[in-house]
Amino acid sequence: MGSSTAHSDNTRHRGNRHGRSEEARQAVLEAADDLLAERGFAGVTMEGIAARAGVAKQTIYRWWPSKVDVLLEAFTEDMAEHLTPEDLGDLGADLRVHLARLADFLTESDPGAVFRALTGQAQHDPQLAARLRDDHLSHQRTRDALPLRRAIARGDLPADLDVDTALDHLVGPIHYRVLVTGAPVTREFTDDLVAAFLDRHRAGPR
Repeated sequence: MGSSTAHSDNTRHRGNRHGRSEEARQAVLEAADDLLAERGFAGVTMEGIAARAGVAKQTIYRWWPSKVDVLLEAFTEDMAEHLTPEDLGDLGADLRVHLARLADFLTESDPGAVFRALTGQAQHDPQLAARLRDDHLSHQRTRDALPLRRAIARGDLPADLDVDTALDHLVGPIHYRVLVTGAPVTREFTDDLVAAFLDRHRAGPR
């Protein structure tokens, strides 16, 4: 067994495979979320993140090249934590809960503000747009599809369902309201999306 000093160091620096302290990493991600919600995209700086998180700016630059990278990691982790659909064993229930949660996430939470800011910035930055779409939102689309794929496996949806088009019909209107019209995304609205989808596609009894 090693010395007590070595054991203390191992405990203190336990984190991800890059050697980042998990406590410090989470502090940085939360600081970035908070600052963006308070000040908007232009008001977020690496200096501000460092000050809010209590971490040296040079340390942050060793972990992330830019504030965009910090925000992307924070947003990705928040999506995985909050927007992984539950399996309630019923397609209608699964979709109603997930779409309502998606709407609340995008409109009410700090991570939702990050999403709106990154999407807006991506309109002027093709590289960011590609990263956001291919490296981050694609993973959420896979999660969004889980209720549909489970329902297909149970026989509640046709085996030949076009899952991509179905997702466009289910989540597309939510994103359209959030990013384009600014109209409220109520529980009634998301429930109506589910009802319309089930009327069109459900193979078994409703």
